[in-house]
Amino acid sequence: MEKYVTNLEVSQYICSFDEAGRKAGIRFNMGDNFEEYLEITTNIPGKSPTFPMFRPDCSRLEPGCAFWIIGEDQSGEVAHVQALRMDNLRTTNLAEHLESLKACYADPKSQAGSGSSCVCRASTARKITGTVAYQGDIWLRDDFRGQGLPRTFSSLAFGLAWAKWSPDFIYGLVPTWSIDKGVADLYGYLHREAHGSVLRLPDRGIEDDDWLVWLTRRELSQLIKRTVTGTLVPALS
Repeated sequence: MEKYVTNLEVSQYICSFDEAGRKAGIRFNMGDNFEEYLEITTNIPGKSPTFPMFRPDCSRLEPGCAFWIIGEDQSGEVAHVQALRMDNLRTTNLAEHLESLKACYADPKSQAGSGSSCVCRASTARKITGTVAYQGDIWLRDDFRGQGLPRTFSSLAFGLAWAKWSPDFIYGLVPTWSIDKGVADLYGYLHREAHGSVLRLPDRGIEDDDWLVWLTRRELSQLIKRTVTGTLVPALS
């Protein structure tokens, strides 16, 4: 029988990356009020608009099913944001979820603008089912880039997602430049496929062709356990 990571190991994992963020000059906060999140992200200079996936006027973002992480510098200014949500895909799969636009809208028929569409050409997406977590709306301020922080904030998100949902899969949708420059690798995802979400939302000025990146439940558990073991054993010895 598969032995998954324990609650204690998850707590140690989360704390280690929260501490890493503090050492880099970022203090993380989290919440589940997406009205507040949207107000914060709308006023960040240089950040692209938050997609419908994390807009409360578009999606159902109920407490317990979605949360956000905000990182502030020592002056209290926003330096990082990201958000996660959990979708129950037990009777469907990720490709169908994306193509139906239910990843964007609670009721696509009434909410999606004219000409809106999504095509998923990543074949593995049809095998991604069950409890599925999505990590997105990631932004890091320019002066904090190039310091390895993507691993820190993504690992923090992974740990919190496991603590809340123990998902069967966790995934992201990232642009080609993120793949080419190795940024997606820093997030910690082990798998990738092109054309995971070819999304067109004309009324919102969105036309993207993103890669699908993902981890399985087993891989996420192993990542957490391996990281905690590697961190603690040297300290004890």
